[in-house]
Amino acid sequence: MSQFLARPGFRKYFANTSWLLGERILRMGVSLFVGIYVARYLGPERFGLLSYSLSFVMLFSSLASFGLDDILVRELVKRPEQRKNLLGTVFWLKVCGTVVMGTAIALVLQFKSEDQQTYLMIGLITIGLLFQTTNVVDFYFQSQVQSKYAIRAQAFQLLVTSLFKIYLVWNQAELIWFAFALMLDQAVVAVLFLLVYNWKIEWFPFFSFTWIQANKLMRDAWPLIFAGMVVSVYMKIDQVMLKEMLDTKAVGIYAAAVKLCEAWYFVPTVVTASVFPAIISSKKKSEPLYEERVQKLYDLIVWGSVAVAIPTTLFADWIILILYGADFQEAAFVLRIYIWAGVFVSMGVASSKWLVAEDLQRYSLYTTVLGAVLNISCNLWLIPIYGIKGAAFATLVAQGTAGFLSLSFFKKTRHNFLFAAKSLSIYGAYKRTFQKIIIRGSSH
Repeated sequence: MSQFLARPGFRKYFANTSWLLGERILRMGVSLFVGIYVARYLGPERFGLLSYSLSFVMLFSSLASFGLDDILVRELVKRPEQRKNLLGTVFWLKVCGTVVMGTAIALVLQFKSEDQQTYLMIGLITIGLLFQTTNVVDFYFQSQVQSKYAIRAQAFQLLVTSLFKIYLVWNQAELIWFAFALMLDQAVVAVLFLLVYNWKIEWFPFFSFTWIQANKLMRDAWPLIFAGMVVSVYMKIDQVMLKEMLDTKAVGIYAAAVKLCEAWYFVPTVVTASVFPAIISSKKKSEPLYEERVQKLYDLIVWGSVAVAIPTTLFADWIILILYGADFQEAAFVLRIYIWAGVFVSMGVASSKWLVAEDLQRYSLYTTVLGAVLNISCNLWLIPIYGIKGAAFATLVAQGTAGFLSLSFFKKTRHNFLFAAKSLSIYGAYKRTFQKIIIRGSSH
């Protein structure tokens, strides 16, 4: 074991994973603290308008990336000698994508009646996404297993923009300045990415562009554009529909609960990404060993989610009162419902990896589309009757169907459904997790 740990390759990947995990934890903590601080200052109505503006833009955000992020990392690993050409081509494709996104948002807004302030906030947040074109630098360092350089830039950006938001609250700034702060988030990190790349590699790497490269990349990426749009709708449509069917105050109260629930969603993602290479390697050795490890992954992240959901449900009133104040007290009921969606989100994270391992990734698109359609349908039905509670129930139903039940609909995914179903048994999960430990302990 010590020899394995001493290998340079292992140390490199372990260090890279540690940097990624550390940045996620830091960002979760700081963003949650500052977000709650801002929400308390703005109050439900103004916070709701800000959340609505952000959610509206995020519905179109997949157009800005053109689904190129993962493909860029893959191509940089396969063809490092093409670094300049790949970075430059993807950069300009992303610029085009942002223009397409901005045009789509402008066209949709023609059919909506919003006040001038809302239009301006949506515009500022949209401009912010233009700066995301420089995140090709981040993906380059990911491909080199050197994420620490990009993470240092992101950590500094988090510090600067968080202090700016706190400054805005101290000076009782108008709402529009907080939309500007969201744009500033992207602008600052864009500048820092360029500086880091200049420091480690060379100055401004984005002059190179070839149509041949662009055509090849877009052929690979176009299915991911559609998938990304579906995911965006899936995750943000509830807040947009609440604004259209109720009011901005309802959005603010709902968004406060959602922010808490989604704060820890990175945990199952990081855990799954960390252990899945070992699961894949076990498939080559033994099918029973492979299935055992898949089952244990489900057990771990599902019951980790339950461990978060139970105390949150029990103490929801206190959590909302302490963090947000009495003005957001209605969010407690939303919190009690929405937190359980995390169980199915965890299942979805594990199942998506399993589907990739089995070369069945197209079923991820099927289940996501089903979840998006169900989310919209349930929102249309439940929001007029139950308000923000209805939106929370709609999310829970959609996540439960997409992340769990839908796996039983297809013959090729039913085996995966059985893994997920077994993980819901607390006795079975406990036995599978601790039985070997007990046996080993008793043998000594």
